[in-house]
Amino acid sequence: MMHFLLIRHGKTQGNQERRYIGDREEPLCDEGRQGVHLLRESGDLPPVDSLMSGPALRCRQTAELLLPNMPYAICPMAEIDFGWFKGKTADDLLGDKAYEAWLETGCQGDIPGGDSVSAFKERCCDTFLHIAEISDPGTMALVIHGGNIMSILERFALPRRNFYDYHVPNCGFFLCRWENGALIVEREGL
Repeated sequence: MMHFLLIRHGKTQGNQERRYIGDREEPLCDEGRQGVHLLRESGDLPPVDSLMSGPALRCRQTAELLLPNMPYAICPMAEIDFGWFKGKTADDLLGDKAYEAWLETGCQGDIPGGDSVSAFKERCCDTFLHIAEISDPGTMALVIHGGNIMSILERFALPRRNFYDYHVPNCGFFLCRWENGALIVEREGL
């Protein structure tokens, strides 16, 4: 039987400042490293047989701190490109007509100068399916981004919920059983 432990990376300075980071490269901040240490010491995580990390520095740092003696592979699961919004906060974008139009779509429309949200979700799910197809039985930890996790769970998780219902904080996780093309959520560590 295959289990996936979907873990969001630790906190960065941009996360602390509530910025749209997306595919922008940022390291973990001190609070982020402390959060990963607390998760590792909490005893909340099940034993893990294999480990994959998204390519971003914050994902790799989280994987290395969380499971320091476990080798890991890089999976090509990048975070969304926030285009014109990248590096800015919601307050910075107040009055920006393109930002307001995107908000009116429930943040599900195309991002000016960035990704199509639907194409981003499709990329996440295609990558996850490929990983699920080539994975051996056991528990695989995937250290990735919140948007990746939300996309995967919206598509594959049972019970069905919408994208934002699967929001996961930094160092939060979902433990899921992969069964007949669906992820059965067994535990949430939020």
